[in-house]
Amino acid sequence: MKFPRKLLFWLVAAPVALVLLVQLYFFLQIGWWVHFNPGTTSFMRQQRAVLQEKNPDFQLKHKWVPYQQISRNLKRAIIASEDANFSEHEGVDWEALQQAYEKNTRKGKVVSGGSTITQQLAKNLFLSGERSYLRKAQEFVIAYMLEFWMSKERIFEIYLNVVEWGNGVFGAEAAARHYFGTTAANLSASQAARLAVMLPNPRFYDKRRGSAYLTRRAGLILRRMGSAELP
Repeated sequence: MKFPRKLLFWLVAAPVALVLLVQLYFFLQIGWWVHFNPGTTSFMRQQRAVLQEKNPDFQLKHKWVPYQQISRNLKRAIIASEDANFSEHEGVDWEALQQAYEKNTRKGKVVSGGSTITQQLAKNLFLSGERSYLRKAQEFVIAYMLEFWMSKERIFEIYLNVVEWGNGVFGAEAAARHYFGTTAANLSASQAARLAVMLPNPRFYDKRRGSAYLTRRAGLILRRMGSAELP
C-alpha cells in the first residue's frame, strides 16, 4: 500500500512548522525584552511551583534593580568566576566548551560546564533544567538570539536580576539582602566573590554557607576580579 504523499508531506511539514513557530516566539520575545524587563522566567516559575507544593503561600524573593544599582564588585566577581570571555564571545564560547569537555573526560565525571553567561540566561528565561542534547541545542540557538538583539550590558543586567542564588532567591538584590542584609549596590568585594562562587549550585551553598570550599574558591575569585573585563 502506497503511503499518501500529502500525508507524508504534513507528517514532515507540521513538526518543522511548529519548531519554526517556537523559534519565532523566542526571537520576538527577546526583542521585547530589549526595552522591557521580564517579570519572571521559566526557571523561576518552575522553582516557585516546586516550593509551593510544600508551602502554598510561598513567594520567591526577587526584586529587579537597574544595572547601575548593582555593585561593580559583583559584576567583576561573576565575570571572573563564570565567563572570563563574556565581552568577547558571541553567545557560545566554543574554546571553553572544549576545555570543559577535556577536563570532564580526565576526571571521569562532569566537573565543568563551559556555559557562558548568555547560555545560562537562555536556559533561565525559556528552558527547563532537563539535560539533553536537544535542550542544549535550543540553548545555543537562544543564546545567539540574545546576542543578536541585545548589548552585552543588557544581557548581563537581565542575568544579574534573574539568576538563582538560593532556595527561592533570585537576582542580585534579593541575594544581597538574603545573605548579607545589604543591597546589591553596596556589596563588598569579598561578599561579591562568595555570591559568585555560589552560582553553579546555589541551593547547596544556601544551606552550607560555612563550606571550606566556598571560602577557598571565593579567595581565588577575589584575586581574579581586578582583571575581569566588564561590558
